[in-house]
Amino acid sequence: MIQETGIVSLAYLAAFFVTFEILMPVQSIFFPEFNNQASLLFLPHGVRVLSAWLLGWRSVLALLPGVFIVFVYSAGDLAFTPSRLAGIAIAVTIPATIFHLLRLLGWDLSPATGRRPCWPCIMVAGLLISLFTSVLTNFAFGSAAEEYVAYLIGDVFGLFFLMLILMLIFRSLRRYGV
Repeated sequence: MIQETGIVSLAYLAAFFVTFEILMPVQSIFFPEFNNQASLLFLPHGVRVLSAWLLGWRSVLALLPGVFIVFVYSAGDLAFTPSRLAGIAIAVTIPATIFHLLRLLGWDLSPATGRRPCWPCIMVAGLLISLFTSVLTNFAFGSAAEEYVAYLIGDVFGLFFLMLILMLIFRSLRRYGV
């Protein structure tokens, strides 16, 4: 469990820093009128979705340190306000909750030996996770309606591009026999 937590939280932190230190400045160049804290390519959402898909409820604890560090980095002492603590709870629990609810509804996307992952299905689950996370987080923060859409766009594109990047990495590793 400690190793899972380390890997997932480090992946979340790496995705956050790539998003906010590299992608967001580029976004500001191409979309200067988009004055918003939401990234149109939010890679950490992909980490949340894929960790919940792979780990189930264990992803809640695995994500918690990384998400907490990101909130403290972004908000400083304000990370301890009720709305930010609610945001942390939402970010770490909604992904596993959605996968669990889908399983209860008869749509089990869990990885299993002998069953190929349904990547489009995981994208649909990621969209559902984004919808619930966006609505609940923006409600907790008291955000404007247009921010809901920006978060949704960033989450979906972030998940898609993270999955694409991982697919290319794994394909390259297989090609070179690693």
